[in-house]
Amino acid sequence: MALKTLSTFLNPISFPKHCTLSAFNPVSLNIYRKPTPVSCKSTHSDSPTQLSLSDTKLLSSDTGGTGAAAPTRGDRFLERQQADEAAKVIIKEIKKSKKKTKTKKILKVNSATACCYGCGAPLQTSELDAPGYVDKDTYELKKKHHQLRTILCGRCKLLSHGHMITAVGGNGGYSGGKQFVSADELREKLSHLRHEKALIVKLVDIVDFNGSFLSRVRDIAGANPIILVVTKVDLLPKGTDFNCVGDWVVEATTKKKLNVLSVHLTSSKSLVGIVGVASEIQKEKKGRDVYILGSANVGKSAFISALLKMMAQRDPAAAAAQKYKPIQSAVPGTTLGPIQIDAFLGGGKLYDTPGVHLHHRQAAVVHSEDLPILAPQSRLRGQIFPVASKNGMAGTFNTNGLNGFSIFWGGLVRIDVLKVLPETCLTFYGPKRLPIHAVPTDEADEFYKKELGVLLTPPTGKDRAAEWRGLETVQQLKINFEDAERPASDVAISGLGWITIEPKRKSLGVTESNFAETIKELHFAVHVPKPVEIFVRPSIPAGKAGAEWYQYRELTEKEEEIRPKWYF
Repeated sequence: MALKTLSTFLNPISFPKHCTLSAFNPVSLNIYRKPTPVSCKSTHSDSPTQLSLSDTKLLSSDTGGTGAAAPTRGDRFLERQQADEAAKVIIKEIKKSKKKTKTKKILKVNSATACCYGCGAPLQTSELDAPGYVDKDTYELKKKHHQLRTILCGRCKLLSHGHMITAVGGNGGYSGGKQFVSADELREKLSHLRHEKALIVKLVDIVDFNGSFLSRVRDIAGANPIILVVTKVDLLPKGTDFNCVGDWVVEATTKKKLNVLSVHLTSSKSLVGIVGVASEIQKEKKGRDVYILGSANVGKSAFISALLKMMAQRDPAAAAAQKYKPIQSAVPGTTLGPIQIDAFLGGGKLYDTPGVHLHHRQAAVVHSEDLPILAPQSRLRGQIFPVASKNGMAGTFNTNGLNGFSIFWGGLVRIDVLKVLPETCLTFYGPKRLPIHAVPTDEADEFYKKELGVLLTPPTGKDRAAEWRGLETVQQLKINFEDAERPASDVAISGLGWITIEPKRKSLGVTESNFAETIKELHFAVHVPKPVEIFVRPSIPAGKAGAEWYQYRELTEKEEEIRPKWYF
């Protein structure tokens, strides 16, 4: 009877012949198993639902009926076994798919194209006129010995010998064949930065502070921290007080509302301020990649060269990286792709990036062979106009000052003086090779047409002048001032320099007048090529006189706390 009862419990399971019934206990069939998570796709959602084997047991028992139709313990045991086997198969498939995905990513990274270390362009052997071209024999030899990273492309070799080879599409409308790439393509190469955790070192040219600042830098850098490096401070006029300049830069930067950690005034030529930048990078890097970011011709390659030179004194990795530095030239678009530099012993890499090309700078409209004229090579010296003489202002400016005159700054800028004080003076800070000429406004059009390419350069030569589209943009400026003894403002021409406007300059020797009591506005009309932008800004305290009239703003405790510090 006992045997019959036991067989009822165990039906329909059959036992091997060597097993005895006494070895089994009905209670022992209720085996405890640790629930194993199973990832299953829901029919109503794309998100995976986590199930365990215990959940599978409950689901199977719900559909088995009750009473006489209820499943036996043996049925439930078999169901659990089947669910367990199904779970193992699913988990195995999931692991296999993850492994495949991981393998694909690794292959993608390892198959990166070798690039020229001078400009970052992918190496190629098919198109002679395109960036990255290398002789096929040279390429195969270097590839065989795993030395592709030591190759300098043909275009970079020409640039290193002073040839002006443009590479940016739309540079003044002059064709450049296959060497040209679009500015949008270069900007797109930097778009990934906003999705990565990186440290951004942003460069700004002090001579073209507004034009080179990159107004939409947050679109590229995202929320990443920024170290702001102001380059070429060695070009500022002799006697400039850098305490004043540093404060002026921080004031201008604060208005941009960027995540700026610190501001550094530097010169890649004299290495001034480079030590401070290197120290700040090492402090803030924290294992992240470091990207050098800036507009075209802001001096990124020269800065990287100076940075590696300074870091090489303590870091052997930086010393080794000095051998293969990015190419430097006055041509926009010298760097065409991100260049990886192994400059740190710890985590993270240093990257030189393509210059972000801004259509509103003068470099975007002049001929490539005129580009060196726009790049100052020595310390700026303000050209004052009108020039003071022993008996007052020179020549025809004695009676009514500059009113009714037009001043040409090379062939790139024309300023019509509409209403100013008799003592008003303009000081031009920019390339020395740009001549300044003044003529009566009613004769200005004829003078420009006649002398363009001759007295008024760039464009240089009558052939280039014939292709020149002229000064198509005219902007009316009304500049307010409160203190006639201080500069009213600067008029900055993007990609060129700036003009400081002083309402009343005593050195001109003009008899004191009461015009300052009645006139509080200065009126000008500024003519520039169509895409070039004009910025009216607070005057930069350049030269010895800057320290005398510059006024520091009083800060609140909160402003003092969040305001970035500057270093020189």
